[in-house]
Amino acid sequence: MKAVVMAGGAGSRLRPLTINRPKPMVPLANKPVIGHILDLLKRHGITEVIITLQYMAEDIQDYLGDGSHLGMYIEYSVEETPLGTAGSVKQAQDLLNDTFLVISGDSMTDVDLNAVIEYHKAKRSKATLTLYRVPNPLEYGVIIVNEEGRIQQFLEKPSWGEVISDTVNTGIYVLEPEILDLFEAGHPFDFSKDLFPLLMANNEPMYGYIADGYWCDVGNLAEYMRASQDLLNRKVQAADLGEQIRPGVWCEEGVEIAPDAQVYGPVFLGKGTKIKSSVIIHGPTVIRDYTVIDNNAHVDRSIVWRNCYIGEGVELRGAIVGRQCNLKRKVVVFEGGIIGDSSVIGENAVIHPGVKIWPNKEVEAGATVKNSIIWGAQGRRVLFGRYGVTGLVNVDLTPEFAARLGAAFAATLPLGSNVTINRDEHRSPRMLKRGMISGLPSAGVNVLDTLAMPIPVARYITRSSDASGGVHVRLSPYDSRVVDIRFFDSRGQDLSKNAERNIESVYFREDFRRVYLNEIGTISYAANVAERYSDAFLAVVDVETIRNSSPYIVVDFANASSSQILAPLLTKLNCATVALNQAVDETKMSIPPEDFQRALVGLGKIVSVLDTALGVRLDVGGERIFVVDENGRQIPQISLAAALATMALQYQEGGIIAVPVTMPSIFEDIAQRYGGQVIRTKADPQALMTAANRKGVIMAADGNGGFIWPQFQPVVDGMMTLAKMLEFRAKQNKPLSTLIAEVPEYHIAVGEVACPWETKGSVMRLLNQQYKDHLGQQIDGIHIDLSDREWVLVLPDPDSPLFHIHAQSSTQSGAQDLIDKYVRIVQGLQN
Repeated sequence: MKAVVMAGGAGSRLRPLTINRPKPMVPLANKPVIGHILDLLKRHGITEVIITLQYMAEDIQDYLGDGSHLGMYIEYSVEETPLGTAGSVKQAQDLLNDTFLVISGDSMTDVDLNAVIEYHKAKRSKATLTLYRVPNPLEYGVIIVNEEGRIQQFLEKPSWGEVISDTVNTGIYVLEPEILDLFEAGHPFDFSKDLFPLLMANNEPMYGYIADGYWCDVGNLAEYMRASQDLLNRKVQAADLGEQIRPGVWCEEGVEIAPDAQVYGPVFLGKGTKIKSSVIIHGPTVIRDYTVIDNNAHVDRSIVWRNCYIGEGVELRGAIVGRQCNLKRKVVVFEGGIIGDSSVIGENAVIHPGVKIWPNKEVEAGATVKNSIIWGAQGRRVLFGRYGVTGLVNVDLTPEFAARLGAAFAATLPLGSNVTINRDEHRSPRMLKRGMISGLPSAGVNVLDTLAMPIPVARYITRSSDASGGVHVRLSPYDSRVVDIRFFDSRGQDLSKNAERNIESVYFREDFRRVYLNEIGTISYAANVAERYSDAFLAVVDVETIRNSSPYIVVDFANASSSQILAPLLTKLNCATVALNQAVDETKMSIPPEDFQRALVGLGKIVSVLDTALGVRLDVGGERIFVVDENGRQIPQISLAAALATMALQYQEGGIIAVPVTMPSIFEDIAQRYGGQVIRTKADPQALMTAANRKGVIMAADGNGGFIWPQFQPVVDGMMTLAKMLEFRAKQNKPLSTLIAEVPEYHIAVGEVACPWETKGSVMRLLNQQYKDHLGQQIDGIHIDLSDREWVLVLPDPDSPLFHIHAQSSTQSGAQDLIDKYVRIVQGLQN
């Protein structure tokens, strides 16, 4: 016997899940709905199938093919326009020359089809309808049969006042082919509304078979959720869900579950799913192929489709998450929330019960969404953040994204320009770097590959190679799941905001420059990279002073490429160096904060035991340094900046020091003492680098271990900072602890307070109004001068829904009190 599977439905009541797929392709656990219907047919020995299609027909054809991989033979009948249920079958009439079965491709059932067929034959029926008893028949066609099973009356979707039976039409029919001769082809015609009433009017034998087993019309979101849960609870007989690793937990191949994750069935985990540390999953829950549930996430009675990233600390409660979605850390989606395909939900966002997010939307970090998002901008509209273009590897940042981003950057540069490209040692930046390399030449830009060098070296090669810009791809030192793509201008400095906006404009307008084949850029390796940097480095350092002091130091290279550059330089400077973590190790490009702190403690102990002059740890990019003195004590970064500023001003006999507005007032005191000046900048690396270009600037410091020495290059360079520290210390001939002790006393405290994006502007306005008589120099954020040595800075975060608050006072407790006070003030201004 042949079966006709009706699969033309658009599934409007299942939106937004059916925006990008036809209703029968909506997945139920391990396969789409139509896959379960085909399994049912095959279990009953029906392997010849005709599938009627209309909405997004090619999706089903591509997925099922000719059916040979299923052990079936599948043919298709595609409607150009909707023809109704009977009309669609009529179109396939040439393929139907014997009794045949009709079944809906968008329901879930385990009805005994052979029993229906035998009943049909026994009754010598022209049409046999499979009926099912349901508690709420309002959404279905109610059918009345007599004691012999013959159909007496049809009532399509009645009201409660019209309900006279709980037996409904399941859309499963056994039919004789001659009934298709009762109406014309090419016109809309429906089984329940047209053909069956016609058969009844003609007094043709038509029977109803009341079926046992399970049946669910996956017609709306509630029924879709119910069908998934019933499948997991084994209320419906279906094909195997995979290996049952424990009662109620089914896994396909390649699933990884952390030892401390808690998974309470029934739960289905698709192929390649990763369940990370401290995750809690309560069933019934479906998590489909290649989805990652990150640390401390909590998933309860939810459905997550394939290729999703569910971030750290996310909570899903009775939610549905579509394909290729990215839910960032601490997102909460409440009961009935639906996230459409390819949507991005920012950190700490809250999706309220019943809210539907249509596909390709981006919800801002910290947003509270109480109404469905259907229209509006699709996708992200900002690429750049504090650390360049940042995102989760293979979630936000994919190879194809990197190629397009490279093409966008190249389109903002002159044809035939050179661009350097660099990465760290981890495999994720390597992959994305190659994507960038493929995009740049497509827009007529030549690529100079510096391989894997410290960031200061990459910046130096950019500015010394007649390049129009540069790119560095790194694993974020703050999160091993994140990659940063940083862009440089022709000076090796971070791009200006205008340059970033130009790249974003090209990217989002897809205004890529596609050059002719003879204009495609070249890809080559930059020559003598280490040698060029090292020669320039030694040319601006007082080599003889350092060599004569023969410094004995400990250097922790952090298993990064800086060891390949800095170690030979220290040898040339006659340093007796105890090298730690000198071997390059890609797994150490990002480490947890506690491991980093443990490394600093270990560095201090080694320095103390070996009685060396100092100890230094570089960050993995070679930009920042962290220092311990000869006693093994960690030096606060602000104190280190103040000490180096003091020595720089002494030996330059004045000059300009550049620091951000977040730094304490002691820098003005130091500059005044030594005949220098201080310029304040925004709390932004690009602003500090821009300030370093000004004539007369001898040093810039960000207070976080980043220093700029413009005599060498106007960018942050931790290796040059170590050399300058050795040079100044040799000239002073004092222990480092003594130099730090000479720094003037300061008391700084830092805090932060959450604030929704939509409220930030009003908070800034109200602060300006309330403290207009105490406003200091407004460079970045709102600077409130309270007295000669006491101030507060309220600084909106550019990437997150929060404010940073910095305060200076005459005592540490006073500074902390100011933080507490202004946290309360900012909170109060949000109401």
